[in-house]
Amino acid sequence: MTEPSIGKPTKKRSQRPKNANGRAKGMDRPADGENTPATADALPAPAKVAKQRHPAASEAPQAATAVEAKAKRVKKDKVVRDSFTMPKSDYEKLAALKQKCLDAGVSVKKSELLRAGLLLLDSATPRRLIEAISVVEAVKTGRPAKL
Repeated sequence: MTEPSIGKPTKKRSQRPKNANGRAKGMDRPADGENTPATADALPAPAKVAKQRHPAASEAPQAATAVEAKAKRVKKDKVVRDSFTMPKSDYEKLAALKQKCLDAGVSVKKSELLRAGLLLLDSATPRRLIEAISVVEAVKTGRPAKL
């Protein structure tokens, strides 16, 4: 009797979800040995030709200004998250100031108001700063007790 011939096992493709262009994901390129029809997206992309650049007299000032612009960039400060305790009346003042800004057409956050206050205090004279601090009442630190 003749022996049955055993061929190479065939590769079965698993069902893959299709992407936006209707092809299965990862199936953009054919597997080895597969023939594909000649389509526009099957053709290799044309090679880019590098342009030869000739140094021009006008490029030197542009390079100098680019270096100056990089030197003038200021690094942003790292943001620090912090919590603090303040009286309810001060929160009401913050809300009133936020509303005042909104009426003027400027949207502002609490943290921006506090930072603006710091700028004003920083520009104040030492005497004015001490006066402002003396008006502020001391508050017990920590979280308030639950009622």
